[in-house]
Amino acid sequence: MASNDTTYRKVDNMKLIARTALTTLVAGATVLLLTPAAFAVDEEAAKQLARQNNCFKCHSVSKDKDGPAYHKVAEKMKGKADAEETLIHHITSGEKAKFPDGHEEDHKIVKTDPPHDMAQIKNLVQWILAQ
Repeated sequence: MASNDTTYRKVDNMKLIARTALTTLVAGATVLLLTPAAFAVDEEAAKQLARQNNCFKCHSVSKDKDGPAYHKVAEKMKGKADAEETLIHHITSGEKAKFPDGHEEDHKIVKTDPPHDMAQIKNLVQWILAQ
C-alpha cells in the first residue's frame, strides 16, 4: 500500500509542477504581449505619415530645425511613463509649440487616412520614441 501512496504523491507532484510551469509560461507570454515594446514599429509607415503631414518641415531625426530633432524628443521622454500619451496629445490636439525665436504657434494636427486612426498615430509616436 505504501508503494501506491508514494506513486500517487509523485504523480500529484508532477501535475503540480506541470501546472505551475504552464501558468508561469502563460503569465510571461501575456506580459510580453501587453508590453508596448513588444509591438513592432512600422518605420516606413511612420515616416510616410510624417511626410504626408509635413512633419519634416520642422523636425528631422537627428538635427534640430524649427522643432526639436526626434532623437532629442526621445531622449527627453525616455523613462517617462506618460511619454506615449504626452506625444499623442501633442500631435493630435493642436496645442502650442514653441519655436527657437520664442514665438508660439498651434502645432499642426496629424491627420490619418482613415481619419483619427489611432493605430497610425501610435505607430508614429512609437517610432519617434525609438529614435
